[in-house]
Amino acid sequence: MAIIKLSATERRRLSVFFTCLSLAVIAWIFTTLSDPIPYTVREVLTFKNAPQKRAFHSLQPDTVDVTIKGTGWQMLFSKMNGDGKPITVDLHTLENRNYVVLSTQLKQINAGKEGVSQILAIDPDTLYFDFSNRLVKKVPVQLVSGVSYQKQFAISGNITVRPAYVTVSGPAERLKEITSWKTDSLKLSGINETVNTRVNLSPSNEGNLSVYPKSVQAIIPVDEFTEKTLDIPVKLINNNYADVKVFPQKIKVTFTTSLNRYPDMDEDLFEAVADLDLWRDKGYTMLPVKLIRVPPFCKIVKVEPANIDFIIKK
Repeated sequence: MAIIKLSATERRRLSVFFTCLSLAVIAWIFTTLSDPIPYTVREVLTFKNAPQKRAFHSLQPDTVDVTIKGTGWQMLFSKMNGDGKPITVDLHTLENRNYVVLSTQLKQINAGKEGVSQILAIDPDTLYFDFSNRLVKKVPVQLVSGVSYQKQFAISGNITVRPAYVTVSGPAERLKEITSWKTDSLKLSGINETVNTRVNLSPSNEGNLSVYPKSVQAIIPVDEFTEKTLDIPVKLINNNYADVKVFPQKIKVTFTTSLNRYPDMDEDLFEAVADLDLWRDKGYTMLPVKLIRVPPFCKIVKVEPANIDFIIKK
């Protein structure tokens, strides 16, 4: 195969040719992409000025095909970056009819858009809605959680949810069935301190049902726990006799409590009873002790003795 050798002058000419060709192609692409052209994208709808006395449910998806007049650059970037700001539709006309014509709002919609691109048409152009009587109801928030704690740590108080109630609006018949509103699941592990976080509410799957606010603050008090032992007096119930002696008169109760509440734990917070009817009706020779009052967030470890003796003097 013969190898053609180019002179320096020919190589310079060839280099200049390809350089000019490249610049011409770049200029053509730049000019073409700078010209305004119509193109279609999918965009999400959001609503404002919703009717206050009518619950509504959209009868079509919340995305529409939008024909936009813009440059080729804008079309290219819209494909690369996806759609940005959603289209906001004004629903004030739903106060007296069940549809909204989007073409009548194009001027308003375009005024709210950023950049020089303009919407030419929206498909579908008419949005239809289903209506029913609208009511508002406040219901308590139900925190859904799965929390595990570090060893010797546990929940030490009542969980606080702020706000404790949320406002649900929608059809009257549907609101009758709603008695509470759940949050998304709060899952935490290895916790050794109080949790203070925001949790989203479970979203509504129904277009004509809305909830406000969309999130709540959840506070879960957490503390380290330790054991404590107290002597608790035993009270005799169903005692119809003048003189009954129990042995021992006090029992030792070992329980776990948070370190913050440890100094405040005393025998007045507990109540232990023994039922004399168990001897009279069932022939018990020893009476089992039952704790009928225990401070919240305390866990009983052991009770000694679990049964007591008694003597009845007639």
